[in-house]
Amino acid sequence: MTLETPRIITARLSRGDRIYRVVTTMAAATVLVTIVLITVFLVLTALPAFQRAGWSFFTTTAWNPDETSGKFGIAAMMYGTFVTALIAMAFTVPISIATAVFINEYAPRATRAGLTTSIEVMAAIPSIIFAGWGLHVLIPFLDPIEQWAVDHLGGVFFVFEAREVGSSYFNVGLVISLMAIPITTSIVRAVLDQAPRHECEGALALGATRWGMVRTVILPFGRTGIVGASMLGLGRALGETMAATLIFSFAFEIKPRIFENGGVTIASGIAIYFKESRDAGLSALMAAGATLFLVTFVINLLASRVVQRAERAAR
Repeated sequence: MTLETPRIITARLSRGDRIYRVVTTMAAATVLVTIVLITVFLVLTALPAFQRAGWSFFTTTAWNPDETSGKFGIAAMMYGTFVTALIAMAFTVPISIATAVFINEYAPRATRAGLTTSIEVMAAIPSIIFAGWGLHVLIPFLDPIEQWAVDHLGGVFFVFEAREVGSSYFNVGLVISLMAIPITTSIVRAVLDQAPRHECEGALALGATRWGMVRTVILPFGRTGIVGASMLGLGRALGETMAATLIFSFAFEIKPRIFENGGVTIASGIAIYFKESRDAGLSALMAAGATLFLVTFVINLLASRVVQRAERAAR
């Protein structure tokens, strides 16, 4: 009795499949090569600034790189970037989740397609439009409310103290959240829409309310997608330029009061200083950009790990 040898099945790709494989491989390689080239460019142009400033680059708040003995650093820039991003995400995440749940589960069926399209269109609006609207419409509307908070809460909560309100970290973060909400909502809605309907219907059949079904079935199912969408929104908030450039009363200093006028972020600092900088100044700006690039990369890496752990726990 002879043992049969296992038969090897070879998949024969059609011409269209081969073309598709080549195109997708080239696209992926292009993205990878682009990222590598950007990294090399940033490192090479930023290296002189890092060598000149040393570790003080991350702790100094002054910015005089074009002066022979001038000190420069991104402490104020980093502070402004993180504060505005955190304020933006404090609004973006809950509003995006609530909007996505409303569109999928509570909105009349006839209006869902229109609401989804509206959110996707908002995600494509240029940031300069949001920044201009925030500067001329939203901030004047909020001024009396913020002034009331400063007058009545400033003596109790240190962060609410301010000499003058208007172009503050809070307002910049709020306008940035308007830019991050559409794209975050769009992704969260698409993820939650994939929740298994038989489990949703089973929860309702067992007597759960619609909110109970959302809380126990849909939100746990979409947890990893919510984390990914939030990280994408955070990346938009960290790198936003126009809102900070237009709204801030430029001040290169660390301000712990979120309603106080003035501030700077890495992106707005690069935009403001770029044209007037010479070789040393440009190298310092590229060093700031490289730092932001690294921070964004680390945040996305951590988010990927969180998503992977959540997926393993859900299995």
